[in-house]
Amino acid sequence: QVYLVQSGGGQAQAGGSLRLSCATSGINFRIYTMNWHRQAPAKQRELVASINSGGATNYTDGVAGRFTISRDNRLSTVYLHMNSLKPEDTAVYYCHTRYKGSDVWGRGTQVTVFS
Repeated sequence: QVYLVQSGGGQAQAGGSLRLSCATSGINFRIYTMNWHRQAPAKQRELVASINSGGATNYTDGVAGRFTISRDNRLSTVYLHMNSLKPEDTAVYYCHTRYKGSDVWGRGTQVTVFS
């Protein structure tokens, strides 16, 4: 069984920072691309950032330069460091990977940014 256990997040003022963590189990973490998605109220879920097994990263345009995705293969954990937060970053954030052709999701973590 594959598990993605999220922690972190919460509330911050605009311009502040938060960090999300996603600890995995049940997979050979180091070979999988890991993703962070988010879903704001009344909006579709969107891909925020990805990191592949080699450490290459990709970001959606709205967060590039403010968010950093990273991974620690020793801890089988992926992180999302969020800086210069904006109210429009308010959303539920989800950790995600594809395992044997199926999507595996974390439970989601609320991030709320106050102006």
